[in-house]
Amino acid sequence: MSVTHPAGFRASGVVAGLKSTGARDLALVVNDGPSKAAAAVFTSNRAKANPVLWSEKVIEDGRIDAVILNSGGANCFTGAFGFQTTHATAEAVADALGVAAGDVLVCSTGLIGVGDQSFRDAILDNVPPAVAALSGERDGGADAALAIMTTDSKPKESTIESRAGWSIGGMAKGAGMLAPGLATMLVVITTDADLDAATLDRALRAATRVTFDRVDSDGCMSTNDTVTLMASGASGVAADEAEFTTALTALCLDLATQLQRDAEGASHDIAIEVVNAASEDDAVVVGRAVSRSNLLKAAIFGNDPNWGRVLAALGTTDAEFDPYRIDVSMNGVMVCREGEPGDDRELVDLTPRATSILIDLKSGDATATIYTNDLTHDYVYENSAYAS
Repeated sequence: MSVTHPAGFRASGVVAGLKSTGARDLALVVNDGPSKAAAAVFTSNRAKANPVLWSEKVIEDGRIDAVILNSGGANCFTGAFGFQTTHATAEAVADALGVAAGDVLVCSTGLIGVGDQSFRDAILDNVPPAVAALSGERDGGADAALAIMTTDSKPKESTIESRAGWSIGGMAKGAGMLAPGLATMLVVITTDADLDAATLDRALRAATRVTFDRVDSDGCMSTNDTVTLMASGASGVAADEAEFTTALTALCLDLATQLQRDAEGASHDIAIEVVNAASEDDAVVVGRAVSRSNLLKAAIFGNDPNWGRVLAALGTTDAEFDPYRIDVSMNGVMVCREGEPGDDRELVDLTPRATSILIDLKSGDATATIYTNDLTHDYVYENSAYAS
């Protein structure tokens, strides 16, 4: 149970025939209320997929009755026909549920340029089975989490139970192109807390800013990224905003690190913590520059604690620091002290999958952590064969 853990939500995942494997590829999550308050954030990429263009309009009134998601095709750069497909999908869900199409969020993920008549037919023909499965004997949350996977090796789900009597559940997909402005991911989060749309929006933006927005696996940004938060109010408990935001942030971090651990072909999960920066923005800029160094990522893959590549990367930023005072630690060993060689690099053990890089800028008291992965042969192979 994930998105169906909070009261007031049903979900399903069915086979629409979009994936060549015959796996589930069409998911539906429905909010039965009594509240329909919602918030959403989307990719900051200027090249947006048709479902994003549609859903940005849907969320403007702060209400969502249902979210339908497909894998097996991004429906991006498919022209007017693709947008009409998105609209038709929302209409089909609305008709089947007895709601307004303007309250149905649509999400797609998969290969860009896919969105022809067969794609449309596969989705529209399988909306009725997806709706029928909402009332099936199976808990549909697990099926929905499976249906949104593309190159993921496993579904990503999380739940949090509050002592105050409300809960949060979430599911995510994503295994590559994990860059700022969200990732190549779709995320649906549900809660039975009684909160209005404005509160949900503030909480969601606060949570994604320090979680999903800081997963930077390969520096590439997708066209379809969507994170949706729906509140049913079914618990009857009006959650404290600060408490809810803290819980939501914890759930988003759990899902974000699940995305990081499942990144395509990765053998190391790298947390780059920047401390004592002049500002949080500086900390993020430095961490992101280091996370995007292919030289460093290749070194980590080879279990080589090449700290010089850390300093070379952060030196490309305009953050405030003196490069000749910086300390760098790798997996607990300070390999660079005051911009000079520190402890023996042979003391660094990079064989565990979990890898930490700590960078002390000695310029202030701000901090930020960026999450990334190493660069492996498997990553290159997987992305070279993605469309085949």
